[in-house]
Amino acid sequence: MKIEIQNDQIVQAVNLLFNLPLKGKQSRHRTKFITLLEKRLKEVNEDQLVIVKEHAHLDEDGEPKKVENDTKWDIKDENLEQFGKEIDELYEERYVIEGGNKTDYLITLKSILDECQEEFRGQKAMTYDMLCDLFEEEEETQKTETKTEE
Repeated sequence: MKIEIQNDQIVQAVNLLFNLPLKGKQSRHRTKFITLLEKRLKEVNEDQLVIVKEHAHLDEDGEPKKVENDTKWDIKDENLEQFGKEIDELYEERYVIEGGNKTDYLITLKSILDECQEEFRGQKAMTYDMLCDLFEEEEETQKTETKTEE
């Protein structure tokens, strides 16, 4: 089993899954999945900082400056377009989780999502739908591959 999630969807997925009331095996497998996503998020944040440092005004310590009450990076005007392009590419990259010992907890997570009785609204509903779509895409891919092998 294989799941692909865009970098910019990781935070929402972690937040939704983290707050689901689960017990036993379901809780353990959710935790393993969240741990993988958090590790990836750390990598994405490190990559983002590299991109920022390449395009921002730096302070005397070589760290990127911030503006607007420390809410935005101080990107050089001549670098704005390239910075935006590189950040968009980073966020659109897909993180692939597949096979081996991950298969068991991916199957468990699919079951959790399929059987979930929680009511979601707004952004949480969108995130839930996105997660369900990821697992349904994988299910469709497996069906197609099985038909091809026959």
